Amino acid sequence: MTPSAHRMPPAAGDASLEALRAELAERIAALVPGDGMHETAYPGLIVARFSAPSALDCGQYWPSLTIAAQGAKQVHLGDDVYEYDASHYLVSAFDLPVQARITQATPQSPYLCLALDLDALRISELVSEADLPTAPEAGPVRGIAVGSVNTKVLEPALRLVRLLDEPRDLRVLGPLVEREMLYRLLTGELGPRLRRIVLPGGPAQQIARAIEWIKRHFASPLRIENLAQAVNMSPSSLHHHFKAVTAMSPLQYQKQVRLREARRLMLAEHLDAGAAAHRVGYESASQFSREYSRLFGLPPVRDIARLRGSPLVEA
Repeated sequence: MTPSAHRMPPAAGDASLEALRAELAERIAALVPGDGMHETAYPGLIVARFSAPSALDCGQYWPSLTIAAQGAKQVHLGDDVYEYDASHYLVSAFDLPVQARITQATPQSPYLCLALDLDALRISELVSEADLPTAPEAGPVRGIAVGSVNTKVLEPALRLVRLLDEPRDLRVLGPLVEREMLYRLLTGELGPRLRRIVLPGGPAQQIARAIEWIKRHFASPLRIENLAQAVNMSPSSLHHHFKAVTAMSPLQYQKQVRLREARRLMLAEHLDAGAAAHRVGYESASQFSREYSRLFGLPPVRDIARLRGSPLVEA
């Protein structure tokens, strides 16, 4: 099947927008002198820099807003492909295992981005306080979307990064700027999608709980009936909404969680493949090796050796 690409049309030229982008890129570059992802002094805000295009590899998106100040990236979720650059931001509303690659980056003009955690409770509170209209229920949607960057989105993002140079001001003003960023998202082109996601008791909230349940119990055999009961859905409704949001079934999601955790255990805790497989719930070492190779493109030992030579790209 040919992947469906989500490419946004080029944003209209705007001198003030270009100036904001240029300053944001300069400030991120100053914060991240070398390639990689780095936490900042503001909780939930990370910045990243990569100086060359990367191969397609597995990564993880959490509920977050990602703004690329420079360069471009491509994210694959199932058969869907999402592309974003300095003119387009990406919103992930769920914990989603993806494949991703940097598509535009050079040592002279590296890929530079920031990612800010999105808290469903804060979004729900803001929807209520601002009396924003409840988005109509129109069926499940993918958990990732791309929107066009404008000054309303970029200005508060830049102000938050500027505040990193003023620790005292950051503590007081950072949450206010973050609140403005959330408000701009909720009242922008992706606002209806975000408002549906935080709708109390709605299918999106149930799928979010299902994802958390799988992550807590990933090493145990998954029975769809038990999962459906835990999130108060019928098995058929759970399967339909889960696949619509994540582009995979609950069982496929569990497999992704298991294999990625096994990869982490081998890389960070130096477990061998057999021990890692057992830890994440595999009874058959040969099945683990086959499924690991299918997902990551290499057998476990060779994949871990490769990873130790280069940073993982996830933002």
